[in-house]
Amino acid sequence: MKYEEAPDLQVRMNEVVKILGLNHIYTDRVKCFRSYGSSTKRTLARCHTIGKLMQKTIGVKAHYAIEFLEKFEKLPKNEQDKVIIHELMHIPKTFGGGFRQHDFVCEENVDLMYEKFQDFKEKGYLI
Repeated sequence: MKYEEAPDLQVRMNEVVKILGLNHIYTDRVKCFRSYGSSTKRTLARCHTIGKLMQKTIGVKAHYAIEFLEKFEKLPKNEQDKVIIHELMHIPKTFGGGFRQHDFVCEENVDLMYEKFQDFKEKGYLI
């Protein structure tokens, strides 16, 4: 696997956070990366973190990495936005190093957030 920072996706992620008012997400502690060489067939992106015990062990606050796999690049922009929203929805309101599971981060909720994102973006709203 090869990883590289993705500053363009970082900007898009920051925009989603700002427009949707996801104020619990500290964007300075969420980094976006592109990855190359994964053998997975269906995965477009993944959200990573280190657990609370490791945070305490090395003396850091929670940080998240969002990894975008090669297949992500082939999606239309609107579907890419949905993937970004999906990965951000995994980050809990506590921003403590845990994850929200797929019972919450489901297609229906992602679609609702995407509609809200599009509506706010078109109207120029910033929460």
